[in-house]
Amino acid sequence: MNVVADTNSSVGAGVVILIILAVFILFVLLRAVRIVPQARRGIVERLGKYSRTLQPGLALVVPFIDKVQPYIDMREQVVTFPPQPVITADNVTVQIDTVIYFTVTDPQAVTYEIANPLQAIEQLTITTLRNVVGGLTLEGALTGRDTVNDALRAVLDQKTGQWGIRIATVEIKAIDPPASIQEAMEKQMRAERDKRATILTAEGSRESQILTAEGERQSRILRAEGERQSAILAAEGNRQSRILEAEGEAQAIANVFGAIHTANPDQQLLSYQYLQMLPKLADGASNKLFIIPTEFTEAAKGLANQFPGIPTGTGPAGGGSTPGGVDTTKPGDAPKA
Repeated sequence: MNVVADTNSSVGAGVVILIILAVFILFVLLRAVRIVPQARRGIVERLGKYSRTLQPGLALVVPFIDKVQPYIDMREQVVTFPPQPVITADNVTVQIDTVIYFTVTDPQAVTYEIANPLQAIEQLTITTLRNVVGGLTLEGALTGRDTVNDALRAVLDQKTGQWGIRIATVEIKAIDPPASIQEAMEKQMRAERDKRATILTAEGSRESQILTAEGERQSRILRAEGERQSAILAAEGNRQSRILEAEGEAQAIANVFGAIHTANPDQQLLSYQYLQMLPKLADGASNKLFIIPTEFTEAAKGLANQFPGIPTGTGPAGGGSTPGGVDTTKPGDAPKA
């Protein structure tokens, strides 16, 4: 019985030892095998000293000798810092919020070159921001955010490069001046708007007056040009009318002259025509006295010699008569003595 009991005791102890050995081997295997996720890196220290960097995938380490530090994220990261008071060149204190995008490029450097990378980046951002914005006025800082961003990124990227960190982008999220400054800026902005509105109104009125004056000028020019053309055409028409009238009179005179020469009138006919024209010469409301020219007597004598029956005006009471019975006395004239 004692032998059986000893045998059972030895078998139970052997099983326990095997179980403990199996658990230990499993534990060692688990400690030796590492699975690194994508976009992560693992720093391996062997006996406290840097050994190697684990890449994504399956990796083996020596248990109890190699120590794997927490995985380092290689993706681009973003960090926001609380508002920081910054004094501008014109002695205005503003609160500035910054946002930084960075990427770890060297896991070994970021692990051993800097103890707290985020705190270091924050303090470096604050000091650099005060240096950059301190050289700008408030208006320059508000309108020159791109300039401030570029200056911050250049300084931070140069300094953090030795830490294994690359600064991708630095953004100024907000610039908050004091309430009094904001109120003054709003008043100035309203005044600028009113000024621009007044200037634009004046410019519009000026342009309108210029266009109106230009239109009136063009209208006067066109009207004067029209009157000029009208006067030229009227003068040309009058000239043509006078030319045609003169040509008509010349043609009429030529016709009369030709007819006279063709008919070859004698002295008696001419004397008769002359006597017929005398009443027309005396006709008129303004004629009060008619003087008989000497040619009339000669014409009357010629007709008397040709036609003996025509009276010559020598009969009784002939003081107011002319040869041929023509009375030259006007109504209202005093009788001749």
